[in-house]
Amino acid sequence: MTSHWDDVRTSRGERGHIAGTWQSLTGRDSRTIGVKRIRVDPGMWSTPLHLEGAEEEIFYVLAGSGVSVQSDGDDTLGYDVGAGDCLVHLALENAHTLRAGDDGIDVLAFGQRTYAGGVTWLPRAGVAWLGETWAPVGAEEDHPWAREAAAGPAEIAETSTRPSTVVNVDDVEPVERNGVTVGRRVRNLGRAAGSLRTGLRLSEVLPGKLNAPPHCHSAEEEIFIVLEGDGDLLLWEESGIVEHPVRTGSVV
Repeated sequence: MTSHWDDVRTSRGERGHIAGTWQSLTGRDSRTIGVKRIRVDPGMWSTPLHLEGAEEEIFYVLAGSGVSVQSDGDDTLGYDVGAGDCLVHLALENAHTLRAGDDGIDVLAFGQRTYAGGVTWLPRAGVAWLGETWAPVGAEEDHPWAREAAAGPAEIAETSTRPSTVVNVDDVEPVERNGVTVGRRVRNLGRAAGSLRTGLRLSEVLPGKLNAPPHCHSAEEEIFIVLEGDGDLLLWEESGIVEHPVRTGSVV
């Protein structure tokens, strides 16, 4: 399945200090993982400060700059981020969000898709419960973004030295292969930033070469996004090899 981010529907998320344009680049075409493009307005926040209970998230900054806001429950810290940075947020590790700089920030957000284990929703009653806790759902005034907007943006002291979970592409050594048919330089950004359940690699395919031998995964789901250049997606089907042209912004 191929698409292009110029053709994907956009939506606006705006509540108080939170404002940005969102695109689900994979939509329902992927099952266990997904990726969204988020363009945060200058000086605004991408989402409420939040902690994922099950999903691991990886962010890649396409353009712009801002601050990665993170909290371990006691202190709220900020780390400067910009183009080429990769951020890994493990499940249940820290609350996080992004605050855009004066030029805004454009990111790809990769995340797992997990079932809401243990959560029971009563659509007629407008309530959900988990174990011994419950909460009202569905009412506009109870929307998490509305409540976050009412709470206001978190206060951040001066930006701190970046943790190991934030790396820049230029700081990750590439692994190069240049064979007869396969030629590439690969930087394993996810591993460098400490990902456990998912991963993110930046792959530069050498001119006229394949990025990998023809293969089929039995378990893993993969998403490719072309950040620069053009080429062809090759699919080995029963009828033979099928080629699909791809270019900057193509999603596979």
